[in-house]
Amino acid sequence: MSEQANPKFGVPKSGGPKSGVSKSGAAEEVVPDCPHCGKPLPLCICDSVTPIKSRISLLILQHPQEQDRALGTARLTAMHFKDAVVKIGLSWPSLSKALGRKVDDPSRWAVLYLGSAKVADLDTDAEIVAINRKGEVEPHQRAILSDIEGIVLLDGTWSQAKALWWRNAWMLKCQRVILGPKRPSRYGKLRKEPRGDGLSTIEAAGLLLAGLEKRPEIAEALNASFDRMLARYREVQAEMPELAPKPKKKDYRRRKRG
Repeated sequence: MSEQANPKFGVPKSGGPKSGVSKSGAAEEVVPDCPHCGKPLPLCICDSVTPIKSRISLLILQHPQEQDRALGTARLTAMHFKDAVVKIGLSWPSLSKALGRKVDDPSRWAVLYLGSAKVADLDTDAEIVAINRKGEVEPHQRAILSDIEGIVLLDGTWSQAKALWWRNAWMLKCQRVILGPKRPSRYGKLRKEPRGDGLSTIEAAGLLLAGLEKRPEIAEALNASFDRMLARYREVQAEMPELAPKPKKKDYRRRKRG
């Protein structure tokens, strides 16, 4: 991997050291960030990222306020896939503009947005469920899901994902999907989710791609990376808490509307 950042991630081209000033006023050297994953180098696990081939394209839209350098997983997720795209912003005119290439049929793209919908409230035990605008289960699930050619993930807190959903009307042209994972997020107490079906971006990508492509090894690879990231975080947090601070409380207010 080159020293310059991949432009699809929108990260700085240089990860060199920066200078700062301590509370006492003395100059101090700031630990540089990795130009690829955007994390402080002690938290970086880029050297262990294994490429994964996938027939389904991946687009991650990250809310500008969700750039969690320590515990975020958007860029780590995308690094596994050659053509994955991460965009930071609030709105884009169309799926094609967000992706950076022409999309002929947006209906063959799935947007993961939970909203107020829960798989537990529906008459199904599937982990991936396609729903309509009313939050109801779409008929012909197998046909719909087998025809998906790309997925859009919204990276952010509960309220940030809602903002991305409502600011991008083109998402209504895509197929909305929700997840009913069999186990809670690996974040555990590090980053508490407001609902049991809330997952990190990397876990959601693994569950979706593995399920849609019938390839459990995709989820296994992504979850293994996530486990390594969390293990590294805990190690650094114990030794260098300034680089891996304890997570701040997030806005997890539940929505009455999807």
